[in-house]
Amino acid sequence: MSQVPELPQGATFESVWAIMQENALQLQELKQQMQKTDKQISKLSKQMGGLHNSFGELAEHLVAPSIVERFNELGYHFERACANDSVIDKQTQKKLTEIDILLQNGTAIVAVEVKTKPTEKDIPHHIERLKILRQYMIEKNDNRKIIGAIAGAVFFDEIKEATIEAGMYVITQSGDTMKIEVPQNFKPKEW
Repeated sequence: MSQVPELPQGATFESVWAIMQENALQLQELKQQMQKTDKQISKLSKQMGGLHNSFGELAEHLVAPSIVERFNELGYHFERACANDSVIDKQTQKKLTEIDILLQNGTAIVAVEVKTKPTEKDIPHHIERLKILRQYMIEKNDNRKIIGAIAGAVFFDEIKEATIEAGMYVITQSGDTMKIEVPQNFKPKEW
């Protein structure tokens, strides 16, 4: 059984009632303001997501035009690059993964992940894409070697080193084009 709180000394029922009504009104105003704030945050999040996607698309457009030429300089002999290639499960028609730029010839496939500013977590994520691509190619009886690369406009040294240690090419911005950084004795890992 709940107890009725005692009124402060000198308070009347009417004065307490007025305070309670004022508090209820303030609470309602606060609730409306919070709903407006939630809508603004949601709108801003969508805009930021769109901006992030735009940066990704910009980076892909910077990489794609010169990437074939850069890999051909390393002896690969690609003719063209395909952007935003998806690996689709034949049975479920579900997208298993998407590869930003895919280069192919009769003996090799290079899957390039393009980031504005690659991070440490991008390395294992791309390795997972490469594994999915390998499994897909096995199912198609395609035994071409699969090689990974990560491209970035802003690429910190420790991320470059980790990418190279993982056996993938590092592609960085160089003026208005891209360059592939190949350390001495580097041999890319094949998936």
